[in-house]
Amino acid sequence: MSALFFTAVQAQAADCAETFVKKGNIIGGLRFIATVSVPDAKPVTALQQMRGIAAAKGYDIMADEAEYGSLLIEQPMTGSARAFPITITATEAAGASTVVMEAKLRAGQSTKDTAARDEMCAMLNQIKGGKAGLAAAKSGVGATTVAAAPVKMNSLSFSQQVSKDTERNAAGVLTRYKGKQFTIDGMVDYVTKDGNAFRVGYKIPNPWEQAIRLPNQAPFKTDVVCYMAPGQAGYSLQLKPNKSIKLTGTVEHFDEYKHVIWLKDCRPAQ
Repeated sequence: MSALFFTAVQAQAADCAETFVKKGNIIGGLRFIATVSVPDAKPVTALQQMRGIAAAKGYDIMADEAEYGSLLIEQPMTGSARAFPITITATEAAGASTVVMEAKLRAGQSTKDTAARDEMCAMLNQIKGGKAGLAAAKSGVGATTVAAAPVKMNSLSFSQQVSKDTERNAAGVLTRYKGKQFTIDGMVDYVTKDGNAFRVGYKIPNPWEQAIRLPNQAPFKTDVVCYMAPGQAGYSLQLKPNKSIKLTGTVEHFDEYKHVIWLKDCRPAQ
């Protein structure tokens, strides 16, 4: 039984690597596609497993429609690279599920083919059939992304990134950012008391006020606001406009019409 199991796993791994395809180009955007066939597995349970696998590896879960055969995840952003979407679909035929994973890199982004193949197949090859698959699917339902270290950015870069994401699709911004920690450095625009908390706004210039504008930059800015954590009154009262700050906080809310993103529990970063 054990020998048969390992033979099946090795065959699945080989099949995934053989299906790997690269399409597109760095100018228009690269696409990587990999596929596995999982015997004795329903599409919904295969995708429920993939949610758990992706969340454990730190991918963001953007849209989970496992019951309809689709799961959208994202490679998380870093301080220097934007997130990119990965679509996972599953269909059933002849008692097996075919699971297709497609990563769509943004224009200008690149990675080695072997790195993309190894990462995608390592995830797909974890999908199981039978009782083991049902147990894994049960664990994957509702799985949340493991917490990552705060992403470090300056306030202008952060504002521009959120603005660009808003321009592309405002509906996905809060899903992408909420609950993530950021360490943001910049300058104070204002400090005010808001209920029991102090609210600190970063000084963000409008696009037309910037000395250097990036290509394809959004035509509007997104204001960045930090609600200070309890115990930060003394620090907050010493702040003043144009003073340099570096705060770590967690994204809590976003307004696509006012173009404002709020972070909570902000504290001075070391």
